[in-house]
Parts: sequence; structure tokens; C-alpha cells
Amino acid sequence: MSARASMEKRPAEVAAMFDEVAPGYDRTNALMTFGMEKRWRRQVAAQLALRSGESVLDLAAGTATSTVAFARPGVTAIGADFSLGMLRAGRARGVRLPLVAGDGLALPFASGRFDAVTISFGLRNVVDTDGCLRELARVTRPGGRLVVCEVSRPANRVLRMGHAFWMRRGMPLLARAVSSDAAAYTYLAESSLAWPEPPQLAGIITAAGWSSVTWSMLGGGAVALHSATKPA
Repeated sequence: MSARASMEKRPAEVAAMFDEVAPGYDRTNALMTFGMEKRWRRQVAAQLALRSGESVLDLAAGTATSTVAFARPGVTAIGADFSLGMLRAGRARGVRLPLVAGDGLALPFASGRFDAVTISFGLRNVVDTDGCLRELARVTRPGGRLVVCEVSRPANRVLRMGHAFWMRRGMPLLARAVSSDAAAYTYLAESSLAWPEPPQLAGIITAAGWSSVTWSMLGGGAVALHSATKPA
């Protein structure tokens, strides 16, 4: 697959790319984010504020490292991903939560099934962002919550330049040293730089049928955490 990112993704090629990097994905991801991904997972869990008796869908769960962060007594956490390689890697590392192979545009769940839904660093890899957000709304009960954790860019000009340099040069260089598919991380870097900024993404989320959309910046602006509610 060409590493050149565009907003016209080819699902089969993206899935194959994640299948290829799945065995070492968690280790590489920790290196790429300087270990900050653990903090971001905790902040997503805090934003979801899951209570006993509730169920949550973690879409684009990958190896289900993120799904594990939501599992607590009384909470049903289900991970879903379109990469079988990622889900198998999660099982291999001992994840015993329910994991489902599923397309974000046609989720295999009944309408109103979940109290909360979330997707971390996966929305930009879906071929139809609006369609995925609408499908997440479909499987969420009225009054339920959405949390999207996705890449962003720092507002500060100097930090923004440094961030762009890291994404274009540093990340691919590191990937060549530690990943089985360096081109995959070139794609991920380029897709990150092409992704809408938080106000634009908030508009997309609202247009997909969610309300009360807010966002906060993490990692010095490299990551944005959007929250929304499904209208009752």
C-alpha cells in the first residue's frame, strides 16, 4: 500500500496494514508517544465516567489495550476492530474481554445497545467519518455518551512546527528501527497531519447527530479529546 495518506482510505488496505504491524503495535505505540498513551487512556476512561451496570463499546480497539482500561466491576466493556490481526494479538497477550470483528460503518449490534461508545486514534482511518459517527449514535441509547480521542496539532506556532517535524521525519525514522512495516507509520503520520482540527471535528460530530460537543487538548495539543451526548 502507498504510504501517502488521503481522506479516501481503502478499508482492505488499511486493515491489512494493521494486521501487519499488530504483533509489535503496543510496544511501537508506546515508543512513538513517549509512553503518554497510558495517560490518554486513563483520561478517556475518566471522561466516560462509566458506572456499574453500564456497557461500553470500544471501537477501533486494536489489541484491546484501551478496552481493558474501561473494564471494572459491573461494567461490560466490548472491543471491536476491523483488523483480525489486532484482535488476535490482543488475545495472545491475555485479553479475555469480549472482542468482536466489526466494520465501523455497519456494527453488529442492536440499536441503543450501549450506554457509552468510544474510539481512540481510529476515526481518521475510517473511510466515512460521518457514517461511522452516525453508526456509533445508532448503537448508543438516548442520553448515552461518546468520547473520541484523536490526533490534533498544537496551537502554539513553535510547538506546531516541532510536532510537524516529528510526524514527518522523527516518527518514520523511529518506525524503520522498531516496526515491521515502516511505511505504515508514514501513512499514520500523514493521516494525522491531514486530520481536521478540533473545531472542525466538533462540527462533524454535531452534524452526525450528537449534541453538547466539547473538547479538551492533551499532550501539549498533539491530541484532542471530544465528548458528546446522544439526544434523548
